[in-house]
Amino acid sequence: MSDAPDDRDNYCYRHPDRQSYILCQRCGRTVCPQCSTQAAVGVHCPECVKEAKANAPKRPPVNIRVARSLRNSTGRPVVTYAILGLMALGFVVSLLVPAALSALAYFPMATLIQPWTMLTYPFAHTSILSFLLNGLIMFLLGRQAEQMLGRGGFITLFLISTFGGAVAMLLFAPGGALLGTSPAIWGFFGVILIQARSQGSNVTALLVMLGLFIIIGLVVGSAWQASLGGFVAGAAVTVVQQRFGAIRQARQRTLATAGIAVALVVIAAVAISV
Repeated sequence: MSDAPDDRDNYCYRHPDRQSYILCQRCGRTVCPQCSTQAAVGVHCPECVKEAKANAPKRPPVNIRVARSLRNSTGRPVVTYAILGLMALGFVVSLLVPAALSALAYFPMATLIQPWTMLTYPFAHTSILSFLLNGLIMFLLGRQAEQMLGRGGFITLFLISTFGGAVAMLLFAPGGALLGTSPAIWGFFGVILIQARSQGSNVTALLVMLGLFIIIGLVVGSAWQASLGGFVAGAAVTVVQQRFGAIRQARQRTLATAGIAVALVVIAAVAISV
């Protein structure tokens, strides 16, 4: 008596000489171990793996992934923590190398010589008291502002508020010096106050904190001109964010924000030339 012939369905469809009892979870064809790919459920044959890869959503380009990350307003306030880290670094470096302080602080009379200091002065502090106070308020308000605007909007707010404070100093106190994060913090006050009012929230606690910060500023001798400039610049950024907040209005939002920065540059240029 002869043996029954083997069932050809139990052989790999790509290797007819290899017997197997493994079936593709998607198409049901028999595959050998070499041709099988482990999936979440069962295994897939090479053709089904290829088809799945072709139909899978494409990963967005790097620039889009970065943009989404910057727009993300959830999770840890990494930008706020990064600014706090730079503040600490600037303070330590200024203590160890006193000459570094003059390279970070903004002196309106030296704008043409050290124009970068219009953005670096927030990382310069002359006393541990001002550093700790600015750091504490940055920690409290920065996280809230970053949550409202997202990372990209928060970076924009910080830079424009900082620059706005320097421009105000150039206009109203050209003989002074500017250091510390007060203008940027006042920019945060602007965004939080406008956002809270637009949502109908109670801003009493915020106004109390604002009053305390004014008193602290007077005690430590911060420049009110720069703080006012930071507040106005931050409020302007907030108005733009609200006016062009829809996703489809990203281009208008970018152009309007750039317009604020250009206007500040023009004002600074005119102030220098007069």
